[in-house]
Amino acid sequence: MNRDDATPLYQQIARQWAQLIHNGTLARGEKLPSVRTLARQHGVAATTVVQALHWLEDARLIVARPRSGFFVASRPAAVPALREVVAPVRGPGRPREVSVDWLGQRILGNEPPAGLLSLSGGTPGLDLLDAERLRRAVARAVQRHRHLLCLYPSTTGQEEARRALARYATGLGCTLDPARIIITSGCMDGIALCLRAVTQPGDVVVLESPTHFSFLEMLQSLHLRALEVPTHPRHGLSLDALQLALDTQPVKAVLLVPTLSNPLGACMPQGERRRLVQMAERHGVAVIEDAVYNDLADSEEMRRSVKSWDANGQVMLCHSFSKTLAPGLRLGWVEAGRWSDAVRQLKTMQSGSQSAILELALADLITQPGHAAAMRQLRERAGARMQAAREVIAAHFPHGTRVGNPPGGLLLWLALPSGLEALRLHQACLQEGILVAPGTLFSAGGRFRNGLRVGLGGEWTPAHLDGLRRIGQIASRLMQQPQLQAA
Repeated sequence: MNRDDATPLYQQIARQWAQLIHNGTLARGEKLPSVRTLARQHGVAATTVVQALHWLEDARLIVARPRSGFFVASRPAAVPALREVVAPVRGPGRPREVSVDWLGQRILGNEPPAGLLSLSGGTPGLDLLDAERLRRAVARAVQRHRHLLCLYPSTTGQEEARRALARYATGLGCTLDPARIIITSGCMDGIALCLRAVTQPGDVVVLESPTHFSFLEMLQSLHLRALEVPTHPRHGLSLDALQLALDTQPVKAVLLVPTLSNPLGACMPQGERRRLVQMAERHGVAVIEDAVYNDLADSEEMRRSVKSWDANGQVMLCHSFSKTLAPGLRLGWVEAGRWSDAVRQLKTMQSGSQSAILELALADLITQPGHAAAMRQLRERAGARMQAAREVIAAHFPHGTRVGNPPGGLLLWLALPSGLEALRLHQACLQEGILVAPGTLFSAGGRFRNGLRVGLGGEWTPAHLDGLRRIGQIASRLMQQPQLQAA
């Protein structure tokens, strides 16, 4: 094997076996050699082989069977992939005021009405999260630190929790000073603080297009203008279009989700992340990075944050554990780079503090020796759910439907066939008690009329796959109607 000093040895081994799987040399269901055999074959330690196998598991190329070994995973059903989400454009449009309509609030802003089967959310439910592990951590925190229940907590977070978060951030590729970390009431609280620190009402903020619905809500509440930049379904924000925006518009901040963007599930390549930081430094704009989905990405490389390339404090890193540990903790954190003092001051004045007990419970959870294994298990279960959903879409949605293939997470973006508007499909599904999000919700300008976001979060039951199958059948029925045939 040719050795590449720039790539960890376990990744070199894993990619070699990934190539054998991709080119069909290893067939689906075929058993891999044992760890001992692979270690001898590659001339490495068994621990290196185990790391390589975990990499292949994360990539959903192999599966482990108890007391049997590792086997090549079954390949998902073929389904046309997304190419460009929208027709190629030369650059971004014009900045616009944001006005979030009532439909988005109803679908994504609140709990779905009773009796509706929701396929609109991307937050894991109790069947994916370990509630008992969380309960034990909270109980230990109460037992060890019960005196804190009688004290006001620090507005920037417990020191022990900030140290734990700094250790956790090494997994994102970052070396952070715990003193500069600010604990917040969730990731969105952190993003709002960052926006307040770097903008004034009327300023221009660059967003991915399509973008996270909550970002649009936030810009509206802060009276900021959105400048949507074209986004590739696999590689994320177009930096060429962003460069044009920076050259021609008074941009103050770039707000994006580089890993498993919402709603596309795109992952920006590391070279592009580095280039993004360089562009931000040249133009003096803040990059606000939402890294809430990073732990759900299949490969370690994709989990490395934009912040890891930041040497001059131009990136404001926002994160929480609502998608991986417990939404109910309502805890996030920020490292705001050269705006840290401004964010800390805003936090003290406007946001108050969180529960010290819950902060210490979080510190316990993310420093436990089994935390990495828990994240691998979560990714594996989410990946199985994603594969099952893609198989249903391939079998039951109308011809011409294209679907994303994100490397992790619980969100799928569909491009429906020409002539079938997602809002009409949403309305028809609602009449049958099924909730799904049309693409127009993810743009300030009402674009993506044939886009559909399918959320695989919440507590998943066989009824959800049946509901997804029914959405495809409804879409096929609508395609047969005369006005759509004429279109």
